Amino acid sequence: MTYITVEEIEALRLVDFIGLSQEDAAEKMHVSRKTLWSDLQHARKEIVGALINGAAIEIIDGNYVHYNEEGE
Repeated sequence: MTYITVEEIEALRLVDFIGLSQEDAAEKMHVSRKTLWSDLQHARKEIVGALINGAAIEIIDGNYVHYNEEGE
């Protein structure tokens, strides 16, 4: 089983799926660029490893605040 956090998924979503710059994604997530980069590196490594090894991926809790599309 491969584990990644909600923060890592959000970092991947903002940078790799939506296409934001790391700077913009870090600002949107209210974290430093270094933290965002660490989350991206870990998530990418874990996901690629799971794909290569045929492992399941489980998203685990993290520290986050959920906002709707209007930012509320």
